[in-house]
Amino acid sequence: MKNTDWFSPILISIAVVIAGYFVSNTYKNGKAFERSVQVKGLSEKQVNADLAVWPISITVAGNDLNLLKNDLENQNNEIMSFFLNQGFTEKELNRGTTNINDSKAVLYGSENQNREFRYIANSDFTVRTSNIEKLQVALTNSLNLISKGILISSKNTWQPIQYSFSGLNELKPAMIEEATKNAREVAEKFALDSNSKVSKIKSANQGQFSITDLDPNTSYIKIVRVVSTIEYQLED
Repeated sequence: MKNTDWFSPILISIAVVIAGYFVSNTYKNGKAFERSVQVKGLSEKQVNADLAVWPISITVAGNDLNLLKNDLENQNNEIMSFFLNQGFTEKELNRGTTNINDSKAVLYGSENQNREFRYIANSDFTVRTSNIEKLQVALTNSLNLISKGILISSKNTWQPIQYSFSGLNELKPAMIEEATKNAREVAEKFALDSNSKVSKIKSANQGQFSITDLDPNTSYIKIVRVVSTIEYQLED
């Protein structure tokens, strides 16, 4: 039994050395993992809108409801014919609701009782098309309606024509790839300045895509943008 007493301390010593090695190695690896750089990668594309919506408002005033109704119907027919002659299809044109206000029925406001016209009718008309160029030509030619006594106005004064872009899903893969490549280049520049090398991706956040107008006057041109945030490990 005494001959084996020396064996236990040796095993304990070996275990301590091995444990120390793994603890030290784990510590080194942990420190190496902590060395990282977080960068942002940008991808930006300029695209043309592929859908336009032009909500039009027609206003007619009068004192006789029957005459007012006929006048409103005639103007709607003239506007429909105008857009059809401009090359639009009936599917791209939509007649909306009509609202008639009676100034005599207003309970408050004495100024309403002295108006020249008792009835004011508003009718909606919407053009919805993917042919942006055709719409812009029609927008210019719509001034010809004035010669027929027809005044049209955009229902939304703050944004007369609403332009949108629906092809984002087709752009996403290439833009994410470009943003990631851009982020890698930034990280490599940082690593070069710090005498390090860029290793694996530690974490990544794709970021949200945004679609904005090029400027207030050319809203039919859109800017698609995404910023990805990527953290890379660094090594010597």
